[in-house]
Amino acid sequence: MVRRHLSSDEQALWTALTRSVRPLRPGARASALPAVPVKPRMETGLTTAPAQPALTPPARTPSTILDSGWERRIRSGNMAPDMAIDLHGHSLAAAHARLNQALAAAWARDARVLLVVTGKPPKTGSAGGGARRGAIRGEIGHWLETSSYADRIASVRIAHQRHGGEGALYVILRRKK
Repeated sequence: MVRRHLSSDEQALWTALTRSVRPLRPGARASALPAVPVKPRMETGLTTAPAQPALTPPARTPSTILDSGWERRIRSGNMAPDMAIDLHGHSLAAAHARLNQALAAAWARDARVLLVVTGKPPKTGSAGGGARRGAIRGEIGHWLETSSYADRIASVRIAHQRHGGEGALYVILRRKK
């Protein structure tokens, strides 16, 4: 495989990235690529420096697996939600706003488990000409990922049958530090 050289923009991005990384072992060797000075590029007779991307630390994402105590309580249905919100009958915009309000209230009250009732997902293969069913259920994952409380969510799980089964979710919040 033939190696190609990095363009000045790619080199600037690489340099910015390597400056933001901390080694796992403090004695680890430095980057194998030599630092190349970034040359300004010419645009309409004016020199401009290449745009530096804003580097932000990666957000914590919800876990797919919790510890055995949580897993056992979810499977057996012995979990008692601290708060619950029902999004049935709301428009997408209203449901999104109510979800954000519920997350804020749950965080303020130190709640650990928020039960979000969305309604059952539409059955596959059903021919229906009316309004689209399951729209809130389809959007809730995106809403939780983009919420200002996304880094405070430990896990999102389908609720036990006694709390709504596939028509509801447990949003498990992290502890405050």
